Order: sequence, then structure tokens, then C-alpha cells
Amino acid sequence: MDITVAIDAMGGDHGPHVTVPAALAVLDRDPEVNIILVGLRDALEAELAAQKRAPSPRLRIHHATEVITMDDPPAIAMRSKKDSSMRVAIDLVKTGEAHAAVSAGNTGALMAISRFVLKTLPGIDRPAICTVLPTLKGRAYVLDLGANVDCTAEHLLQFAVMGAMLASAVEDLPRPSVGLLNIGAEAIKGNDVVKQAAELLRHSHLNFYGNVEGDDIYKGTTDVVVCDGFVGNVALKTSEGLAQMMGTFLKQEFQRGLLSKIAAGFAWSVLSRFKQRVDHRRYNGASLLGLRGIVIKSHGSADNFAFQFALNRAIEECRRSVLRRITEQIAIEHPQEAV
Repeated sequence: MDITVAIDAMGGDHGPHVTVPAALAVLDRDPEVNIILVGLRDALEAELAAQKRAPSPRLRIHHATEVITMDDPPAIAMRSKKDSSMRVAIDLVKTGEAHAAVSAGNTGALMAISRFVLKTLPGIDRPAICTVLPTLKGRAYVLDLGANVDCTAEHLLQFAVMGAMLASAVEDLPRPSVGLLNIGAEAIKGNDVVKQAAELLRHSHLNFYGNVEGDDIYKGTTDVVVCDGFVGNVALKTSEGLAQMMGTFLKQEFQRGLLSKIAAGFAWSVLSRFKQRVDHRRYNGASLLGLRGIVIKSHGSADNFAFQFALNRAIEECRRSVLRRITEQIAIEHPQEAV
């Protein structure tokens, strides 16, 4: 199956210096992938020349005259920059020229433009941001991570369906378990929305585990963890901050005197394996689920290595027919709405 990915090549902190080399690496590794680099033609051609490469049948440049910055308000970006590299990449998905779009640009603008251009799938009210986090048992899919601050119980049910279908497709799980993030495992805990969402999930066709707490995410208690965007974003940023602090503490301790440095040398192989297991770059690429097209958000500071993982996520979602699976499951939960 040939898959075409449109890349907002100007997005992120590094632009073409990261997006172009990452695209070339994916092309070299996967013969079934085609890439459309969207952005300022001169900048993209210059970067290709620096990489000693040129456009080809599997790699083409689509010129866009504008660039959305990380500081542009979403409304302004959507209304005033209609020929931006981000907007054009999303348009290519809508027209069918590309199967997926990947951007490391402004998250708010990407969500606003994607929702405006692609619309939501039947039976889905709002898109959600979903990412993968490492756990003691493997990986967990967590959503929403900031797209929807205020949610209804029905929205949380829809997030659960989308997350479960993504996990089922990518991880080959027939019935992934779903947990509802709460302040306690007991059914009486939580606010009214969470309690109502739990009731909907209990009566759904999903494999609902029940309420889970924050520490359950990294224990791997469930394959999917569902929450509103406010809670999810706070949880994610707290996790990132904790990981950075622990890494800094570890580095400081191993540099505390000669004996500590010698100990670090002996422990180098263990530390290297540990670093690889928790390397956030390997989990780069958040899915904007619920749209009539596949859109992946890369971290803005992603390097070449990390951006490749975002591209791989887009390719995998295309190959595993994630959109079709979500649509079919929504039809099971709400047959009257999935039209």
C-alpha cells in the first residue's frame, strides 16, 4: 500500500533543517512511502541541496507562500494565512492528494485549521489529542491532552472510542482496556461529568476497566486512559517536568566527585539502556483523533530522530485504517449518529 504524507516542512523550532532530513530518512527506509514537502520552495530546495538530494517521483515540493509562527493566534492563523505551509498540508489531505499530514508547528493553529478544513468524523463532536506514554507493561494511549478543556460525559465516551480503536489498530489488541482518569478508583469518586462518563462507559461495547488514578498511567493498568484536556495537559506537562528533573538529578550525582564519575563509567551501559527506554523522542507524535483525515502533531522542538517517529506514526495509522475503525465503533455505540 503506497502512502503519501504531506509535511508542514516550515513548522516547529527548526523548520526544514529537521523536517527535510527526517523525511529523507523515512523515504530511504520505507519504499511504500511518498512525501510532499510543503513550504517555501527556495528554503526546501536549499535544504535538499545541502543533503545532496533532489525532488523525485517519491519526493516532491509543494510551494506555500506563508508560514504560521509559534506565536500566531489560532484564529489569525486560520483566517489570514490561507496559503501557509500548515494549511496547504491539511488541504492536501482533504483533496486526497495525501493520506496524512504531519506538523511540528503551532498546536492551537493546527487543531483549528484541521477541524475547519477536514471536519469531524460522523458521531464525533470534538477532536482530541492523543499520545503514547511508556509504562511498566509497555505503552498507554492517553487522551485528551489539551484540545478540549471543558468536556461532557458524551465527549469522554467518544474519546474512549477513539483511543481504544487507535490502540487496537497500532498495538494489535483485540479489546484494549480503557480507564477513566479520576481522583480515586471508587465509583463514588470524581465530579458529576466523570461519574456520568463512567456510567456511559460501563454500558458501552468497550472493555472498560473502571476509574484509574494518575499513577496507574505509568503502571500500565490500562491500555487507554481517558480524561478531559485540562487534566490531561496538566498530567502530561507534570510528567515531562518530573522526567527532566530526575535526569538532571542523576547527572548531578554522577558528577559529584571523582568516585562518582568512576561509578558512572562502570554504569554507562545500564544508563544508556535506561536513557533509551525513557527517551521522549521515541514517543514523539500526537494524533489529532476524530477528524476526517489523519493529522499528527510533532513536538515543536523535535530533532531529526524525533520527527521520524511522528512520520512513522502517521504512516502506521494509515496502514492500520484507524479512521475506518473509529467510524465503525462509533456506529456501534451510536448507530443513529454515524451517518
